[in-house]
Amino acid sequence: MRELLRTTDPTIIAFASALLQGEGIDCFPMDVHMSVLEGSLGVLPRRLMVANEDHGRAERILSENRIDLGR
Repeated sequence: MRELLRTTDPTIIAFASALLQGEGIDCFPMDVHMSVLEGSLGVLPRRLMVANEDHGRAERILSENRIDLGR
């Protein structure tokens, strides 16, 4: 798996996941339960992972939809 997106905004993770799943790309959000450690402040970024072979296509899909990849 390879990191596709890193953000502190949970709505971007949800939107990006919906876009990718709509295109048949499996994705896996990571660090979603880190809010327990940070006290729900939203300062720790969450990551969205995709399979290595889907990474290039997934980047294009998010770029076409104007989603900043957080790099």
